Amino acid sequence: MSLRRLSFHRVLHRPALFLGGERELVLMTLIIAGGLAVSGMNLVSCAVGGIVWFCSIPVFRWMAKSDPQMSKVYIRQLKYRGYYPARSRPYRTE
Repeated sequence: MSLRRLSFHRVLHRPALFLGGERELVLMTLIIAGGLAVSGMNLVSCAVGGIVWFCSIPVFRWMAKSDPQMSKVYIRQLKYRGYYPARSRPYRTE
């Protein structure tokens, strides 16, 4: 009896990346940098917004290369308790 072979379509399993980084982080940084540049309406605020944007993109690419969902994993890790007693169970409260 042979096993049936099914193909995985890569498009269904790839993470949603934008400019090489996590989509949510990159777009949120774009909104923050753009808001900073527009709110100041001078050369200094535009330069600071551009520096924030262009310095954060390599960091987000580095993070996505390490783990494409690093921010989601980190946020989930923050929700966990800091201490797990030995032989603990999810339903045990003491």
